[in-house]
Amino acid sequence: MKSFKEYVQKEVAPALAKELGIENTMAVPKVLKVVLNVGMSQALKDTKYSEVIESTLKRISGQKPVKRLAKKSIAAFKIREGMVVGMVVTMRGKRMYDFLDKFIHVSLARIRDFRGISTLLVDNHGNMSIGFKEHLIFPEIKTDEVERIHGIQVTLTTNAHNKEKGLALFRKLGFPFKTVEEKKKK
Repeated sequence: MKSFKEYVQKEVAPALAKELGIENTMAVPKVLKVVLNVGMSQALKDTKYSEVIESTLKRISGQKPVKRLAKKSIAAFKIREGMVVGMVVTMRGKRMYDFLDKFIHVSLARIRDFRGISTLLVDNHGNMSIGFKEHLIFPEIKTDEVERIHGIQVTLTTNAHNKEKGLALFRKLGFPFKTVEEKKKK
């Protein structure tokens, strides 16, 4: 059985190069990193919330999350300079490919009423950010052990320099996009 990284290098990259008409193999778009991000607005009210988020991100990624601190105080949000306002995990290399394989083939299928990913989630630089209201879609999270449900954002950074190349890359990787194009809301 091939690893997902080998599959991407031996099958996806050549097919993508042929589709986009790229001769240089180093110019073929690829995923550079995957970032998991969780905001901690609830941690102001409940101190145990930050521990729950940290253990969740450790389970999902296999890495210890980095705490992000507020750069300046904002009285309206009851935030002081230096307070923890979020946690982030950045994955590259083997962990990134293992996460992508699990994310594409298992996690997206566990979303309730899933009808595909909107193409509007891919920005003009070929990167994609997907936000989830519940972190329960990941198979490492056991629903009976969950104390608090929180959201999570997954950002995939690529070296595709435009939206078309980014969409082509994500389609070749196996991301299920909606078949009917969405109309932009006014």
